[in-house]
Amino acid sequence: MANTATASTAKPKALSLHIGLNAVSPAAYGGWSGELAACEFDAKDMAAISKSQGMKSTVLLTKQGTRAKMLAAMRKAAKQLKKGDLFFLTYSGHGGQVPDVTGEEIDKQDETWCLYDGQLIDDELYFELSGFAAGVRILVLSDSCHSGTVTRAVPPPVDRTQVAAVRSKMMPPAVAMRTYREHQAFYNKLQHDVAKAAGKASAADPDTVLAQLAVSPRLTAIAKKFSAAAILISGCQDNQTSMDGEHNGAFTEQVLKAWNHGSYRGNYAKFHAAVKAGLPASQSPNLFTLGAAARFLRQQPFSV
Repeated sequence: MANTATASTAKPKALSLHIGLNAVSPAAYGGWSGELAACEFDAKDMAAISKSQGMKSTVLLTKQGTRAKMLAAMRKAAKQLKKGDLFFLTYSGHGGQVPDVTGEEIDKQDETWCLYDGQLIDDELYFELSGFAAGVRILVLSDSCHSGTVTRAVPPPVDRTQVAAVRSKMMPPAVAMRTYREHQAFYNKLQHDVAKAAGKASAADPDTVLAQLAVSPRLTAIAKKFSAAAILISGCQDNQTSMDGEHNGAFTEQVLKAWNHGSYRGNYAKFHAAVKAGLPASQSPNLFTLGAAARFLRQQPFSV
């Protein structure tokens, strides 16, 4: 009887994974190294929030931010966490795209996170997150380009005279095309493997974990397959650019400002509004959910 009582009152477990890349390997990106300034700071600052809330954190910076290390950390967390537990994932770095070869994307592009030795396709991220147990809470903060919605438009031309000193977190389209061309078989196989493993229903729109509201009718099949409850707060809309800074990315800087060293009081929806209010119209962050996230949305941000 005592053991049962202890189990029922046990504090939820919380694990976090923070990835920040100030550069990528030129060998994996057609000679492009994609230098940024503040992404490692972003990862460290997000890890500091996690630790202050009692989470056990893993931090992967630049050369450590490989596909293998990220996937291994996520799979380890998925094995450890159960109903009521929390997984907090943050990414700060370039966002890219590869041609969709499995046919689920309207715009024929799959979104990516640019990890050090290769891109992580949104198909893969969704598939990994869908492997978490029912009732696990998943929070994803994505400070990168192409992180908003599935309605993806090409970013408009930028007036370089006004942003000479500002770095974008978007992989240049020419680099994206060159990278895909040089590693086409690898990226095509990743997409086919995930689609095969997930099955037709859950592969219908795998990047929705980066994207769309679970209440959308077109995502009903996917949400049914998604047992955990996920909240994504992204750095920008998909036709916008997330900007780098000297000490933090613009999005992460506003997250930290709104959090205010833990003095913030409110739920995730209000927190998103506070972050959004601190950013210009040219970078408007999105808040999306997947799975049964209504209760999660009403919680205090970062609470275990």
